[in-house]
Amino acid sequence: MQLGELRSLIRGSHGSPVVYLHGFPDHPPSARPFLDALVARGHRVAAPWLRGYAPSPLAGPYDLDTLARDVLRAIDAWCPGEPVGLVGHDWGAAITYRACQLAPHRIRRAVTLALPHPLTFLARLRSATQLRHSWYMALFQLPGAGHLVGARDLALVDRLWRAWSPGFVLDDHRRAELHACLARSLPAPLGYYRAMFRSPRAILRAGLRIEVPVLQVHGAGDGCVLPPDDRDARRFARRELVVLPGLGHFLHLEAPAAIAARVSSWITETEPARPS
Repeated sequence: MQLGELRSLIRGSHGSPVVYLHGFPDHPPSARPFLDALVARGHRVAAPWLRGYAPSPLAGPYDLDTLARDVLRAIDAWCPGEPVGLVGHDWGAAITYRACQLAPHRIRRAVTLALPHPLTFLARLRSATQLRHSWYMALFQLPGAGHLVGARDLALVDRLWRAWSPGFVLDDHRRAELHACLARSLPAPLGYYRAMFRSPRAILRAGLRIEVPVLQVHGAGDGCVLPPDDRDARRFARRELVVLPGLGHFLHLEAPAAIAARVSSWITETEPARPS
């Protein structure tokens, strides 16, 4: 289904709406077990291919404001006038944070997977551990990086998946689907990392406090991004953090039913009444 400019995977036809945003290097079909687990819990789900990922438009720009406005247009096209639960993984989480700031009335509650607030993440790049995890970001700044990523049937992509979620392997069908998407899309997905460092203004604007309630979920074994800590909490009006042992960066693919249960519980929780 086409939602705004973004092509979207739709699962379920009834229940409270949830929009899922994928990260790098990924696309919506990888998350089918997770999306179907959300449907089984009473949700209907839209999962767009983000800008830069075929079959959605490949052309930039790829700054956070543009990416978040793409998603908000998709939400308006799918659920006009109805707030949604917004769930983002990796880059999808960064977009989720920004969308919550740009249009808090369109988002009932949000869940971010495997990424602290963008400003917290940038501050973490001063640590030796996060720098070692993030070596690929420097590679993506190089001319011709798209050819390096696509070489030998996307061997670098498979290497990142193994390092980021140790012990987890996509089944052959989903891996082939992902490779086909990335082969059609490169070098566009790398534009996110170039915009991050070359046009940082949207990330700086993302420093405004987030009023939408946010649940942050992180795998303790994440080989890509260090978990948030209590210092991240000051960026939110209401934020809860869950760090799960035994899970890595693609935690919602590793344990789809368990993560869907946490997501559904958070999104459907009723806000406490304010004193009159």
